[in-house]
Amino acid sequence: MSITPELKEQLIKEYATKEGDTGSPEVQVAILTSRITTLTEHFKTHKKDNHSRRGLLMMVAQRRKLLDYTKARDEARYQSLIQRLGIRR
Repeated sequence: MSITPELKEQLIKEYATKEGDTGSPEVQVAILTSRITTLTEHFKTHKKDNHSRRGLLMMVAQRRKLLDYTKARDEARYQSLIQRLGIRR
């Protein structure tokens, strides 16, 4: 249910704002989005896995907080991020 280290490295390289950047909101949101997508696929076959569903809800809430933070700081970065990730329409 977790993402592979290779995928995580790829996401960090793709969304990093500078070299060695792993803590920016863009990177954190990208990693959370990948984990959320993986868990969503998991729930298609394991409908009664309520313990993991709680973790999914916590990840969605964390992503929402990070997106709100990014939007408050820089609207252009926020728009760019949600467009690149395909989170909203």
